[in-house]
Amino acid sequence: MAHDDSDLATQLTDIARGLRRQRGEQETLDAIVHAAVGSIPGAEHAGIMTITGRKEIKTVATTGELPCEVDQAQLDSGEGPCLTALYLEKIVSVPDVAGDERWRAFGRKAADLKVGSMLSFQLFVDDEDLGALNLYAAGTRAFADESVHVGSLFAGHSAIALAAATEREQLGEAVATRDLIGQAKGILMERHQMDADQAFAVLVRASQYLNLKLRDIAEHLTTTRKLPTGQD
Repeated sequence: MAHDDSDLATQLTDIARGLRRQRGEQETLDAIVHAAVGSIPGAEHAGIMTITGRKEIKTVATTGELPCEVDQAQLDSGEGPCLTALYLEKIVSVPDVAGDERWRAFGRKAADLKVGSMLSFQLFVDDEDLGALNLYAAGTRAFADESVHVGSLFAGHSAIALAAATEREQLGEAVATRDLIGQAKGILMERHQMDADQAFAVLVRASQYLNLKLRDIAEHLTTTRKLPTGQD
């Protein structure tokens, strides 16, 4: 059933608001894949694949086991539409997975998993991290032009919501780290009669000497009331 443009705009606005209400990055990822199945024509399953630091590839959110199995088939064969969407193209449409000449090895594996067609959208790209939203259907040619149109708009809204959630989470972590370091400084100041700058310098030296993050040094100190020594 075709979407009226005004209805589609309203639906996507509602989806975007719902995504922004999620508490953190993982909650937003989970909400994206479930909203994708509910709003993009033809989609029966959805997943998000990411590459962190241009090295670690993983499936970070799915609507079930099938996307995980298909993604693993791509990693095993070293090819597939999700990987292409991550690295090369903003939109990758696969009307007939088994018959697609671009990824023969993957196509055979996907056919065994009862996947007939796929549609992938580049979700975000920066210098080090890549992401793709991937849609799956059992039948061939499940995704029409409307699916591409709606999916492209959906992916844009999702990328914005995910970026906002990530920023909120990072800000929260930064505040927590600042508070933790403040507590650790307070312990050193009280115990060794030093000022704030001197206490911070002690934490920094311990971090450099032990090759541990400053946050980890502070957490150890506030938990055990002792600086770590590097010895088990």
